[in-house]
Amino acid sequence: MAPDAALHGSNAQSKFMKNHWLGALAGVALLGAVPAAPLDEGTRRLAHDIFQQLVEINTTDSAGSTTIAAEAMAKRLLEAGFAADDVKVLGPNDRKGNLVARLRGSGGGRQPILIIGHLDVVEARREDWTTDPFRFVEKDGYFYGRGTQDMKVNDAVLVTEFIRLHREGYRPNRDLILALTADEEGGKSNGVDWLLKNHRDLIAAEFVLNADSGGVTTVKGKPVNVDVEASEKLYADYQLMATNPGGHSSLPVPDNAIYHIADALGRLERAPFPFELNGVTRAYFERRASLETGQTAADMKAILRTPPDGAAVARLSADARFNSTMRTTCVATRLSAGHANNALPQLAQANVNCRILPGHSAEEIRQELVRIVGDPKIVVRYVDDAGNVYDRTPEKKAFPPIPPPDEILKPLQRIADEMWNGVPVIPDMETGASDSIYTIAAGLPSYGIGGVAIDQDDVRAHGKDERVRADSFYDGVEFYYRYLKALTSPE
Repeated sequence: MAPDAALHGSNAQSKFMKNHWLGALAGVALLGAVPAAPLDEGTRRLAHDIFQQLVEINTTDSAGSTTIAAEAMAKRLLEAGFAADDVKVLGPNDRKGNLVARLRGSGGGRQPILIIGHLDVVEARREDWTTDPFRFVEKDGYFYGRGTQDMKVNDAVLVTEFIRLHREGYRPNRDLILALTADEEGGKSNGVDWLLKNHRDLIAAEFVLNADSGGVTTVKGKPVNVDVEASEKLYADYQLMATNPGGHSSLPVPDNAIYHIADALGRLERAPFPFELNGVTRAYFERRASLETGQTAADMKAILRTPPDGAAVARLSADARFNSTMRTTCVATRLSAGHANNALPQLAQANVNCRILPGHSAEEIRQELVRIVGDPKIVVRYVDDAGNVYDRTPEKKAFPPIPPPDEILKPLQRIADEMWNGVPVIPDMETGASDSIYTIAAGLPSYGIGGVAIDQDDVRAHGKDERVRADSFYDGVEFYYRYLKALTSPE
């Protein structure tokens, strides 16, 4: 991956993306802001209880069950009056169940909208947290617990909306399908993939809203912008492995497998991937620059020049959010080595997790890791989602950006105006990865839409003491209610 190759995306693509976003939102941002009305107490209690119930069901791959969570949410929908035929829990085994629910529309002939979210969460150890990660703790205006950011918060929002709309007797102009699924965070039974392969008819739709991406960016609780995901990186794991005959630890030799791995990881840390923008990320920095001040605003404008300002790139790269938006990132996440305290290691391994920019393949990045490692004693292999290890990587690339149509963008900006005083909607590239890779591959245009606000300096997804502001959660409940109605109200 040459550093000087296509660093800015094509001029045509960048111009198209810029014009698309500005055109789609033209005239909308000038609407008067209407403060969000507070939720009624019944809706607040319902949303709170669903959120608590989900957080307190362990859905990790190692010890949990998405089936239990799916069945709990199915029970709530059935008790709210959904027909049994419209609420199904199904999956490949008894631990990896997926919920599929349908809110029937008016039968106007339009294809449904599929809304996806995942029920599973990453692992969490009690000793790492100040609270129990599988207890829903309310403290100092926050809700704590695993999944409060990623993404049981939005699962709770979506189940609440389906119940709320059904109780009202609301009839959208098309069916709304909700799929809450297994193994987005890892594991062998990804629910979206499984449903597409085994029950495509249940989730057939015109397009997909993915509540696992997008959302409201805030600074100390103040809304700055609403992100809509129009692209995402490609996820890939790689195994770095060094072997050695070993021997007695009293006879150390320089050819130590652990040292080889440690040196390789040090080289990786000091070798960032090249700076690169595409149509979505260029539009993101163009619009975000107007919201920043001082050096940050100047730097965002400077990286858009041809050629980009290297010092500006370096300064922005110090912020993990911007760094991951501007380049492919690869980082060591796991280490294992040795077999006894008094023996030289015969095997040392590291897992390197990469998030790859659109336009580059996982095999291309594997080859780049081989070059960066620069050690013939280290083998670099690809690790798939099921943990299988391969010498080469399947030739797959992240999908190119899919600009959201006006049908999605204009109501989104209108609701942003109403609820957050006219903050702009900004195109975003998901710097992690999501289940949209499966829906896009299946021919379903997919867009990340969310209404829960997260402070940009308090992103705790996958980390210790994960939390969300209570007010942000309730605003997210109101957002999706308004947005779904804006999308599907009969004309």
